Amino acid sequence: MAEITLQTTLTGQWRKYLELCKPKVVLLIVFTAIVGMLLSTPGVVPVDILIAATLGIGMAAASGAAINHWVDQRIDAVMDRTKKRPLPSGDLGSVSALVFAIGMGVLGIGLLLIFVNPLTALLTFISLIGYAVIYTMFLKRSTPQNIVLGGAAGAAPPLLGWTAVTGEVNTEALLLFLIIFIWTPPHFWALAIKRRDDYARANVPMLPVTHGIAFTKLHIVLYTMMLVAVTLMPFSIRMSGHIYLAGAIALGIGFLYRAIKLYRAEGDEGAMKTFGYSIFYLSALFAFFLVDHYVRIAMRVFL
Repeated sequence: MAEITLQTTLTGQWRKYLELCKPKVVLLIVFTAIVGMLLSTPGVVPVDILIAATLGIGMAAASGAAINHWVDQRIDAVMDRTKKRPLPSGDLGSVSALVFAIGMGVLGIGLLLIFVNPLTALLTFISLIGYAVIYTMFLKRSTPQNIVLGGAAGAAPPLLGWTAVTGEVNTEALLLFLIIFIWTPPHFWALAIKRRDDYARANVPMLPVTHGIAFTKLHIVLYTMMLVAVTLMPFSIRMSGHIYLAGAIALGIGFLYRAIKLYRAEGDEGAMKTFGYSIFYLSALFAFFLVDHYVRIAMRVFL
């Protein structure tokens, strides 16, 4: 009986530590990093680099997420969406969460430094500091443009994947970075509109709190328009072909439709549908990148 109780306790603790890592967010980060690796070369990505870079970038992202939980535990405690997280609920101790977070970061950066290359390790470290310290500790609490300025850290994964294979930063890698950088504000502001009361209660100056819902909706439309324009650039510089272009246009029309529909709706109606579509949008866009990349390679080989 004691063994069963211990096993149940350990399983529960493991799940709480996993929750600290924001696994759904990290999964999207790792996916875009892998896409960056695969797009960086017309050949095959070395298996050792693929594994080490995926683990290293994923662990660093998980570290940033856990540090975010640790820093925000007082804010999380007063927000309905986050009050059941492991730290505000008391399921995990503050010290153990911090040790876990730092340990994950050290291991992730160490993997990249030893098995990938110093540039990727350095850029990943900068991204980690950008999210966990600059955004979480300062920008989030001081300016309604927090998600715009802090979005650079979240936009880094495909660039990190690219540098993991090539060891350099070039135009194509920066373009992948730019796409996610422009995508981040309309993605997050849709959620912020729905959760504006939570942010107001926690005294976090998110755009819907400081400037109102209508102003935020307008900026979602404007950023979505910029995003659609930016996603056409890979085709214009011949980084990608017609398969990607068709996907980018179709997905962009869908995102713009959602953004305009949200703008015209009353209150926060449609905010979560826009947020949900934004996640689908980014995943599908990067999937089109991959399909287009390998179809073009196959055509060069067989035609």
